Amino acid sequence: MVVESIPKVLGFGYAMLVFFLLVGIWYKGWFSRRRGTVFLIISTALGFLIFAPVAPYQFQLIVLRDVAELGAPLQMALFGLLFFLGFTMFFGRIFCGHICPVGTLQELVSLAPVPKGGRILKREAMAFRAVIFVLFVFTGLLFSVNLLGALGLRKFFYLQIGSISFAVFGGIVLLSAAVYRPFCRFICPYGALLSLASTRPLFALRRTDACIECGNCERACPTDVAGRDAPKSECYLCGRCVEACPVEGALVYERGQ
Repeated sequence: MVVESIPKVLGFGYAMLVFFLLVGIWYKGWFSRRRGTVFLIISTALGFLIFAPVAPYQFQLIVLRDVAELGAPLQMALFGLLFFLGFTMFFGRIFCGHICPVGTLQELVSLAPVPKGGRILKREAMAFRAVIFVLFVFTGLLFSVNLLGALGLRKFFYLQIGSISFAVFGGIVLLSAAVYRPFCRFICPYGALLSLASTRPLFALRRTDACIECGNCERACPTDVAGRDAPKSECYLCGRCVEACPVEGALVYERGQ
């Protein structure tokens, strides 16, 4: 389904535009999960249409120094990844939450009405992903092994249904119906870097004096990071906490003190 004639650089342009659009929407208090779903659908569609902006796979190709498959100069691709890494330090994981097709696809599948699990596995997820990150870099640099390719990420979005690796990544996607964003939280090498960048972002969802400490936001958060002083490294700005809050203005996206 991927149309190779469409330049993948368009995916980067889309990502930049939507990133700052979402920052403005969150800051103005206009975000809702219904509006967010529009971005989820468009971003996911771009993944299947032009296979961009699929940052985890681009990160893998940069490690492999595979300019041919990148479809762009190595320096340009690296700039794109560093761009979102830097701005994640200021605005949180908007890219992961609503722009990266891998993340948006999992977010859409997570809406399936099935029992959920894995919510409190914060430390385990971070430790496991750190090991996976080292493994990705080590095998890529020393042995030129494309682990994300072996997991079927590219073949899945290219709809190469007959391959075993397609089924592997398809299984990860299906798992996201019950375990929130398993690829993002346990595997994604680029996500590991973004999680570090967004631990204490300049702008984030914060409680105001209007908060009545009802705990609804903490119960609604699929990654258990809605606590008042919790690090926001696994906050994907999904909006569940704001939706669950019974007091208008008690939870807002604003600059920290």
